[in-house]
Amino acid sequence: MADRRTEHDMLGSRELPAGALWGIHTLRAAENFSSLAGHPVRPPLIRAYGAVKLACVMTNHNIDCLSDEQYAALSEACREMADGCLDAHIIVDALQGGAGTSTNMNVNEVLANRALQIMGHEPGCYEFISPSDHVNLHQSTNDTYPTALKVAAIVELGGLERAVVALLEEFQAKEKLFDDVVKVGRTQYQDAVLTTLGREMSAYAEAFARDRWRIYKCVERLRVVNLGGTAIGTGIGAPREFIFKAIENLRAVTSLGLARAENMIDATQNADVFVEVHGILKALASNLLKVSGDLRLISSGPEAGLGEIALPAMQAGSSIMPAKVNPVIPEAVSQAAICVFSNDQAVTTACSLGSLELNAFMPLIADSLLGSIDLLTKACALLREKCVAGITPNRAACQAHVQGSTASVTALLEKIGYEKAVQLAADAKAKNKTIRQAAVDSGLLSEKEFDELTSPQHVTQLGSRK
Repeated sequence: MADRRTEHDMLGSRELPAGALWGIHTLRAAENFSSLAGHPVRPPLIRAYGAVKLACVMTNHNIDCLSDEQYAALSEACREMADGCLDAHIIVDALQGGAGTSTNMNVNEVLANRALQIMGHEPGCYEFISPSDHVNLHQSTNDTYPTALKVAAIVELGGLERAVVALLEEFQAKEKLFDDVVKVGRTQYQDAVLTTLGREMSAYAEAFARDRWRIYKCVERLRVVNLGGTAIGTGIGAPREFIFKAIENLRAVTSLGLARAENMIDATQNADVFVEVHGILKALASNLLKVSGDLRLISSGPEAGLGEIALPAMQAGSSIMPAKVNPVIPEAVSQAAICVFSNDQAVTTACSLGSLELNAFMPLIADSLLGSIDLLTKACALLREKCVAGITPNRAACQAHVQGSTASVTALLEKIGYEKAVQLAADAKAKNKTIRQAAVDSGLLSEKEFDELTSPQHVTQLGSRK
């Protein structure tokens, strides 16, 4: 058997490996965009494309445009792609010109050649199954690519939502464990009023609970697709029956609540939905960055910093400073969040640069959106598993801060009044005493009264009890 085969396109002929599932269009794209992004199309998009192509194959068979034999082979190939079995054969770079045409053609060629193998033919025998005439029948890159991206995003957002839920539940668990640890609350890096470590954890949980809800609602933005719109949303080249039935089959294939856009011209040329969805991802990244910064700060020291909590020790922190352990997990998560911010700018710019009836920059939108979902999913899991789950409180440090900080004076206001509280703070500072010691020594409060006013129950109650 020959180890090479020849394929033809409008630019001429090229040789390629005889057994390759991809063809001439993929070869040219791989050469043109070699290592631009440095990685191929993301697997979730490939698998979603398999589902989209399966729906189209089913529809074309329903309307008698594919034979039973072609349908059987193509549907099996599409299912293999949807299951991730053909990822390695989608070799085009993630960033490419042509609004994703290179990805669509790579998919078409792989599905055609895999179907040919299933039928017992060699790759390249396109007289039996053609990438363009059969796999891409009644379709365009301009409707299949955005549809596949939305399907991929919905599926991947499900994984992200689960990761966020697990993270917020971990913070809720810490809220209960630390509800009796009174500590100094700070504003603008300065001692403010007393709170508990549990309440601090509860705020983080609430922030991620909002993120979870936002992510859940993203499905409503992404479920409307333009499959059947072909080139610019008018459905040119596709039978009306195909246009209406393709989305029904895609719903069945994916088990997702997808709907055909009422205005497919709008859905083909305007990509603002991806800006909106990525904005939700940016909000999550913002919370991850803020919380990671807080964890680094309140665990700082530990001896010469705040040291109110201890993060799990994951690795040695220095090549020169003995016994130093760094907060490497929050630092890594912070960097992931910053990458998402960068992706958000890329998505915003790319969506804004759509021209007339099409957005040519869909590959960048897809790579950035799916990349952010992947980063955030991994970041949430990393923060939960290797940081939050192992946080322990430093009760002695928290207590020392409470007794020594002027923040505890605020807790005494309803008992001694503002003027005496100011004087107490000044006396404690002048005489180098803790607030607790100064209060007891002055006769303003007994030890029992001070402890009651600075107890977890008192400092976390809603308002004062008259």
